[in-house]
Amino acid sequence: MSRAIDRDSDSALVARGVMRLARRLRAEAADDDAPSPAALGLLATLHREGPMAGVALAAAEGLKPQSLTRLVARLEGEGLIERAPDPDDRRNLVIAITREGRLALRASMRERRRWLAEAIAERLDADERATLIEASELMLRLAL
Repeated sequence: MSRAIDRDSDSALVARGVMRLARRLRAEAADDDAPSPAALGLLATLHREGPMAGVALAAAEGLKPQSLTRLVARLEGEGLIERAPDPDDRRNLVIAITREGRLALRASMRERRRWLAEAIAERLDADERATLIEASELMLRLAL
């Protein structure tokens, strides 16, 4: 039997669950050398999408240009990304993830996924796991 939707409490429950899980995933991968959540997002975008101009990267990450500039400078200093002249327009720079950046991203994601896989296996039954997968697909659709 389906229940009536209470927009305020249902949306609050979903938001609270997503935020709490995100905090827990960050905590599971947290160590002093791990990139920040913003840095991981940027590295993941560059890994998925390939090298891109700063304007496109800022838009993809929802960052203001000033915030992107600081983050890019820090990640470049750590050797996780590199900037090079755009071959189509030498006035612009293209930002790319380095080998070290991919390794840092993989290490962080591996720890998070390990914890999540264990938590799912230990705390959810088969029906709940299927429901979680369906809900995850729906959340990804909402995030577009």
